[in-house]
Amino acid sequence: MRIRHTAAVAATMLLALTACTSSSNDDGDTAKPTEAAAPSYEITRQDDTGNQRQIVVEVETTKDLKAVFEDVADGLDDEAAYFVTINCAEGGSDTADNRLANGRVAVGQMGAAATGLNEGDREFEPLDGVTCP
Repeated sequence: MRIRHTAAVAATMLLALTACTSSSNDDGDTAKPTEAAAPSYEITRQDDTGNQRQIVVEVETTKDLKAVFEDVADGLDDEAAYFVTINCAEGGSDTADNRLANGRVAVGQMGAAATGLNEGDREFEPLDGVTCP
């Protein structure tokens, strides 16, 4: 008798927890958290060899630069140190870009050694007071 009571209480608690953590939309589908999509960007340079690789990204706006960086970083899987530069597509010149942010990504031991970050870590640093014309 005691075993049945304990099992019933456990089942009831499980159902209660499930009901509290589940949500659905009007179609009856379970809602899943979604990540905000990165704004439009263009990779204008991406090194594909070497232990230290440069990636240059151009954007039209300063909105969600971190999301742009994360989207670029998510696609990196070769073991290397990646140095990401995010520039505004407008306002630069032949001798100076219109820098908005910098980032580093350490993929594997080589990436960690070259960036000074731990393996798998990322560092994003937006520049203060910058704008995109």
